[in-house]
Amino acid sequence: MSDNSSNSGPSSPDVDPTAIKEIAEGVFVICDRRIPLVPNIGIIVGRETALVIDTGMGPANGTKVLETAKELAGNRALVLTLTHFHPEHGFGAQAFKGAAKIHYNRAQRDELRAKGAAYLDMFRTFGPAVAVALEGTSLVEPDWVYPGPLARIDIGGREVELRTWGLAHTAGDQVVWLPEERILFTGDLAEERTFPIFPWFPPNDVDIDGARWAEILSELISWGPAVVVPGHGDIGSVEILTAVRDYIVDLRKRVMAERMAGRDSEAIVAELAPKIRAEHPDWFAPEWIDFAIRYHASLS
Repeated sequence: MSDNSSNSGPSSPDVDPTAIKEIAEGVFVICDRRIPLVPNIGIIVGRETALVIDTGMGPANGTKVLETAKELAGNRALVLTLTHFHPEHGFGAQAFKGAAKIHYNRAQRDELRAKGAAYLDMFRTFGPAVAVALEGTSLVEPDWVYPGPLARIDIGGREVELRTWGLAHTAGDQVVWLPEERILFTGDLAEERTFPIFPWFPPNDVDIDGARWAEILSELISWGPAVVVPGHGDIGSVEILTAVRDYIVDLRKRVMAERMAGRDSEAIVAELAPKIRAEHPDWFAPEWIDFAIRYHASLS
């Protein structure tokens, strides 16, 4: 959900299917190329089924991802799942309706129903390029829902796990885990060299749990993933998870100390935000620092 500094809003959030890497046999990533509002998109090919992870934003991007998945899948069945409901990750799902089975967790589906239309309206204000990408977008229901915390999908010679924990970055965050290859798709629970997205928009959306978010990242670290595919940014290893967890934990401590000293949220933003930015000079999306500070300040 990151922005950039252009006065006209973010650049066009176009998925580029040619920016694809095979990171293990039959495991592909359409890379985000660090384009704002473009996610890393996964395609996992088994003997019988190909699983797609996220779609990009809007029907045109969804169609491009679907066509790429079909090319890789051949005559295999298709399944689509999303890491969470945010528009840049899942508002291209309509292209898959009828062409694939769509799988969400229950909290993700419920959050899409409750907030999807409002997020669609909000994103349309992000600039002309985003509005164009979202033209003709409709929100689609899943074909299958699991209650959590775990669903296993056998795609033929390869088992894939969908895991969810409830409220963290959103109410329905989901990771996709390949236990044999130890490959982890995180969605926006972890982004590489990117300030974590805290969608703290009171009073309309305050569904975040930073402490639980950090706990989930600790659990993911304990799995010992060999490859981490973040929601945005470069593919890497477990260090991506550690960096995001440590940032969240450290920021909470610092904000709580400022609150104990009697400072309000805006004073804390003015004090801490420049320091935090200077401490992470190579991280992207610094606009999310202020949101995270305000979230943590609201807890005291």
